[in-house]
Amino acid sequence: MQTHIYESGIIGNCAFIAHVNKNTDISWLCWPRFDSSFVFGSLLDENKGGEFTILPEGEFSSRQFYIENTNILCTEVECMEGIYRIIDFAPRFYQYDRYFRPLMLVRKVLVMSGNPRVKITCRPTQDYGEAELNLYSGSNHLQYYGLENPIRLTTNFSLSHIIEGKYTVLNETKYLVLTYGNPFEAPLVSTCEEFQHKTVNYWQQWIKNTTIGNMYQEQVIRSSLALKIHQFEDTGAIIAASTTSLPEFDQSGRNWDYRFCWLRDAYYILQAFNNIGHFEEMEHYFHFIANIAASAKERLQPLYSITGDADLTEKIIDLKGYLNNRPVRIGNQASEHVQNDVYGQVLLSILRLYTDKRFTYTERQDSSGWLERVLKRIEQTIDEPDAGIWEFRNLTQLHCYTNLFQWAGCQAAIKIAKHIKNFHLEEMARTLSERASKHIEACYDSERKVYTQAVGSSHLDASTLQLIVMNYLDPRSEKARLHLEAVEAELKAPGGLFYRYLHTDDFGKPETTFLITAFWHVEALACVGRVDEAVLQFEQLLKYTNHLGLLSEDVHSGNGSQWGNFPQAYSHVGLMNAAYRIAKKIDRPDFI
Repeated sequence: MQTHIYESGIIGNCAFIAHVNKNTDISWLCWPRFDSSFVFGSLLDENKGGEFTILPEGEFSSRQFYIENTNILCTEVECMEGIYRIIDFAPRFYQYDRYFRPLMLVRKVLVMSGNPRVKITCRPTQDYGEAELNLYSGSNHLQYYGLENPIRLTTNFSLSHIIEGKYTVLNETKYLVLTYGNPFEAPLVSTCEEFQHKTVNYWQQWIKNTTIGNMYQEQVIRSSLALKIHQFEDTGAIIAASTTSLPEFDQSGRNWDYRFCWLRDAYYILQAFNNIGHFEEMEHYFHFIANIAASAKERLQPLYSITGDADLTEKIIDLKGYLNNRPVRIGNQASEHVQNDVYGQVLLSILRLYTDKRFTYTERQDSSGWLERVLKRIEQTIDEPDAGIWEFRNLTQLHCYTNLFQWAGCQAAIKIAKHIKNFHLEEMARTLSERASKHIEACYDSERKVYTQAVGSSHLDASTLQLIVMNYLDPRSEKARLHLEAVEAELKAPGGLFYRYLHTDDFGKPETTFLITAFWHVEALACVGRVDEAVLQFEQLLKYTNHLGLLSEDVHSGNGSQWGNFPQAYSHVGLMNAAYRIAKKIDRPDFI
């Protein structure tokens, strides 16, 4: 099988994300929201997905790079007639006491050498490629109708050349500004230059305000920048990925829509932002989680839309699919699953309200009320089988990972109850913690010296590495050491990679490794004192990025191919947290 790497980068401004392919195409862009239909989606269908390219005539080669410490992407194209550079960015900067983050994509085209000729193709679509938009030509812009709001392309390229598909000689810097809803009505050249300057300054200042140790700075910076633009700032939600239906492996059928916010991710993401010293993003995300926890009438769902909507009905749509991988899904059936670890994750996330003095007292009102509600949910579900972290569609079990986070959530609840001096809730949390611990211990295989995936199951699961990382097992203990060794013996793959599990599930036997579990393995190694191995494993994982340092969800252990939705916020969170764990362990040998 040929090695497969995603040949694109992302730009964004916390209102939208666009994928820019090395072939200059905006291969994925959903407007007006992360979870809206794409207006450009050649990533999933080259015909129905539309196109936005800036291409020369004949053969060409290209390279991509980010302007240092920013989310501004450069694509440099070399052809027979010369070299030109495209600078793509989504404006973002502070203005009028708030962030300016319009639904606006800016493409700046500069001549580097020679006299290249380029053809601009801009063909947006609607309703996941079911129809193209109607084109209207203005004095200095093209307007596309058919969506709720029009899309406008404002440019100093010849409109006639764009409409007729003709090539234009690049003899000066050109600009293309694509907007949704509000049209671009300002001086083109000076405004684009001003927006670029301010956006560069914003991102570079954001990085300067980031706390990153001396180890793996370049990788942590890129992961931080990628994670940042996966936050929908309007509500604070952070999506798992900006894409849908990129397969976990070729023709596997494991094609999912990840443009939603998983509550499970809250603990890890908040930890990542806290580790790099960014409070603003953490605060926004906390409020999103807290609002959902407070307003949920019955169960908490595993995931919600970026505005907190619960209805994420899964549908299959008629698209060719990435590399002919079908089905293409929108929505996610996992929203209907029973996944009982979410209550513990919410408690762990909310604990920071009481341990982090940057939050004010007014943000801790009605503590007893919501704490009791969440603990009662744990009480009602603690003995209930669920779909687990891996979201099995046709299997429920008493999962070790679920009970671990019920245990950890109750440990957090004990601290909160002590802080608010509610001794009834403290005792309730302590009792539930003990019940969760009994379920965890029921997963222990005393002959193999390992915790299995679930009560009564013989399968091993990489999520049980969290028993060590979360300090359920004392990392210095023999039990932790033997558990880690047993899980490694079965699930560790070449090159520092790690399988989630190896047993057959709803779709057969998994064929690719899961990057977040590889980073959990690095953390577990550091926790038990195998620091040199943790460093070696971590550095092996760094080679699985694409040309821009971006990580996918899954990697094939045989050839390092990237698979799954891309880039995967969870993978970048894993990198950030593993790098932090290693740095702390090396700086302070007693750190756990």
